[in-house]
Amino acid sequence: MRLLIRPRLPAIALLLLAPSIPELLTGSTPITNLVLNPPAFAINFLGDVGLYGTGALLIREFAVAYRKGWASILLLGAAYGIVEEGFAVHTFFQPSGPPVDALGTYGHAFGVNWVWALGLTVFHATYSIALPILLTYLWFPEVRDRRWLDRGLLALVASVYLFVVSLFSFVVGHGPSPAALAFFLGVVAVLLSLAYRLPGDLLRPRPGPARIGRRGLVLLGTVEFDAWVAVIILASARIVPAIATVVLIVVANAAVLATLLRRVGTEDLERTQFAFAAGMMAILFVWDIPTEFAVPGILGVSLLFALLLYRLNRTVNARAAPTPAVGG
Repeated sequence: MRLLIRPRLPAIALLLLAPSIPELLTGSTPITNLVLNPPAFAINFLGDVGLYGTGALLIREFAVAYRKGWASILLLGAAYGIVEEGFAVHTFFQPSGPPVDALGTYGHAFGVNWVWALGLTVFHATYSIALPILLTYLWFPEVRDRRWLDRGLLALVASVYLFVVSLFSFVVGHGPSPAALAFFLGVVAVLLSLAYRLPGDLLRPRPGPARIGRRGLVLLGTVEFDAWVAVIILASARIVPAIATVVLIVVANAAVLATLLRRVGTEDLERTQFAFAAGMMAILFVWDIPTEFAVPGILGVSLLFALLLYRLNRTVNARAAPTPAVGG
């Protein structure tokens, strides 16, 4: 069996970006352990790579193989979120303690943390899957439409992913009831079916220039995480019914999607995509300011990602700059 990574750097970049953004940049995997307990940090991060990284690679390869677009990537990202949080680490059903905290009881019914489940499904679809893929495409646009893994390596990556999911599921407690397991398996099956059946151009931008500025795109990129922070605050204060926070999550994300479809055009698309991605990252940088008190050193992670965004911005702008005409 051959094991071949055709463009090695893009595949490795996605493999590392997918866990680094949702884990290191949010403090879920504390960067302090890199100094205080390097072996534990290495084991935890390898587990994250085996979960997030392989999941993102598999979704990206599916999209290319079947010529699918961002609609299918987001649907598969949602399925990924359910598998991780529902079937692997079981936070959908966790009654208390971090990371669910107040959301272990707020919006909890029939053994499921419904508000948490919806919020984390959306978060993983966007921050764990779509955003790393988008950033990798912006870095390496010349290979975005090519398969990166041959069949042998694709099988290996899928095996690693299934092994890590099974391992987490075995060692983590508070698993789902049979009814909850059947329900979420059904949801995953529907998402996979839709991802396969939907046309690849479903969320393609309209022809022409964008009708929204870069600052507007940056602000738009912050909306999803802003809404999630609002949900956490509302859940802790319990000042509104849980269904209101569900509506907030749905409306906020639907408004972002609708605005993008109406305002984004095919002209200068890379810089448009970068501005939106920069907004998604920037709100995490803001989040890391208070998080620094609980996870010292996380601002260093923010600085590293800010430098990477700065370099990527220069690269994208250089590609978009008009080529000077050469005199005959």
